[in-house]
Amino acid sequence: MREQFSKIGFVLAMAGSAVGLGNAWKFPTMVGTNGGSVFILLYLILTFLIAFMVFLGELSVGKITQKDAVNAFSDLAKSNKKAWGFAGFFMIGAILIVCFYSVVIGWILKYIYLSFFSLPKNTQEAGALFGNLISSDLISQIICFSIVFIMVFWVVSKGIKSGIEKMNVWMMPALFILLILMLLYSFTFDGFSKAFEFLFRPDFSVLITESKLNIPLILDALGLSFFSLSMGVCVVLTYAASLPENTNVIRSTLSIIFINILVGIMMGLIVFTFVFEYGANASEQGPGLIFVSLMSLFSNLGIVGNILAVAFFIALLFAGLTSAVSMIEPFAFYLINKFGISRKLALVYIGIFVYIMGVFCILGFNKDYSSYFTFFNKNLFDILDYLTSNILMPLSAIVTCIFVGFFVDINKLKNLFVPYMSEVGFNIWFVFIRFICPIVIAIIMINSL
Repeated sequence: MREQFSKIGFVLAMAGSAVGLGNAWKFPTMVGTNGGSVFILLYLILTFLIAFMVFLGELSVGKITQKDAVNAFSDLAKSNKKAWGFAGFFMIGAILIVCFYSVVIGWILKYIYLSFFSLPKNTQEAGALFGNLISSDLISQIICFSIVFIMVFWVVSKGIKSGIEKMNVWMMPALFILLILMLLYSFTFDGFSKAFEFLFRPDFSVLITESKLNIPLILDALGLSFFSLSMGVCVVLTYAASLPENTNVIRSTLSIIFINILVGIMMGLIVFTFVFEYGANASEQGPGLIFVSLMSLFSNLGIVGNILAVAFFIALLFAGLTSAVSMIEPFAFYLINKFGISRKLALVYIGIFVYIMGVFCILGFNKDYSSYFTFFNKNLFDILDYLTSNILMPLSAIVTCIFVGFFVDINKLKNLFVPYMSEVGFNIWFVFIRFICPIVIAIIMINSL
């Protein structure tokens, strides 16, 4: 029998999956490049109008069937059951994500170690440090990646209750404690008031550019709201298959979304406090923001900067690990059910692929080997990132919306949702999942290609 989460365990595990490294650099970066508070306002609105609806759609497939992704789609379909089973193979996207995601978590592990010592005094030193790590320091990268790999697969090998839930039950509160402590410390800086104003005082002028509605801004907000909830790789479906009976799925989903938003905003306040305090670039991109700009800013604080850097990167490590663990479970669950093998053997098969691809991603950055792992002017890391984020995840979400909206018995959906959202609420959700959500996601997908 499939192990089940406790109710709080599901919320924390799903929140742990959603609260990933994107909250650390994608959220601040997109906020910084899109005008601050107006972008956050759009993000919040679209999260509840679109992302919330799609999340419930994917959750319903797992909760009703309590099976792995392939069998869930196949069993729930009213017709063409075998064909619909192939929709479950979008979970392969999660395996591809963990291949390069674990490399980034390895960088974070390295930076926890570096933060105990002398911090780079300026962005030039910080940039050279990061550049040297990814282009020349092959041994450190492989060691750190290997440690992360072992940690992730060890947790998943313990199963739902003893592994995934137990990890999230202590790691997610620990993440919040670290963020709260860093947030309290940021109150003491003049940059905090500027960060708060940037994030919470809307400047609606950015919505209109040259007398036209800023469509790219809206699409960016919609894309972030959608992709920040781990949808489109069958994680929601797989975790929902382990939900206990009589779980209020609406309340649980809202709790997950709230935690995800809260972590993103807390991280934004912390990051932008130091950005504004020391006059750094608020629109710095992803890794450059975390590994270059912030590292050099922490050096201004002396020994306190070292403590803050260690705490910050440990928080990122926790966020990264909880997400990485969730990416392994869907395919492991499928292999166990399909071939009747043990969890450990399933993880050996998955682990061999992930480890080899992870090392290839590392080699794709290395100055001596990058030419062997570069295709169409992109290294393997960037190819996997683009393939999963821009193609597989939105395509999976569109397929899920169409499946739930047109190929699932509506009475099964009503039995799951109506007790928690009323008949009227269900009808509104059903219209969104059938028509509005797939169209909007298709627009995001086309815009990102």
